[in-house]
Amino acid sequence: MREYSGKKELVDTIQKKYQKYISEFATIPENLKEKRVEDVDKTPSENLSYQLGWINLLLQWEKDEQQGKDVKTPAKGYKWNNLGGLYQSFYNQYGSFSLKEQEILLTKSVMELCEWINSLSDKELFEPEQRKWATTKAKWPLWKWIHINTVAPFTNFRIKIRKWKKLTL
Repeated sequence: MREYSGKKELVDTIQKKYQKYISEFATIPENLKEKRVEDVDKTPSENLSYQLGWINLLLQWEKDEQQGKDVKTPAKGYKWNNLGGLYQSFYNQYGSFSLKEQEILLTKSVMELCEWINSLSDKELFEPEQRKWATTKAKWPLWKWIHINTVAPFTNFRIKIRKWKKLTL
């Protein structure tokens, strides 16, 4: 997994990867948002919904912990070893929105995430065990949780949506 020299590099990378990722949706017509194709595991709407779900979970975990609430990860009623139901909940929650509406929501969520990152100290961002919700056996610092739910899927899902477009448009 990639390492970052500081929060500016992390935020810059998130923004750069997000812009490349979201630009792929500009040519997808609304009437194809639920089109499923072989060899691509998500429709365009599911792709965006997945990203909305994970980024908003990250933000919610932080908000809940700051309010003194007991945070259940990945989410109440879901286990790490069976995430299919959680993904379906993302599709249900965001799938009724148009692709453009999902893009607007995701852009807002990415902006909120970057604001949160910028509000963190280097210790909070780069040292493990800084949040109860992020304290696991793996002892990941916050930046790894953020990376795995933003930079990594923005990069990998961009490839998938490009493949979807090649097979569909």
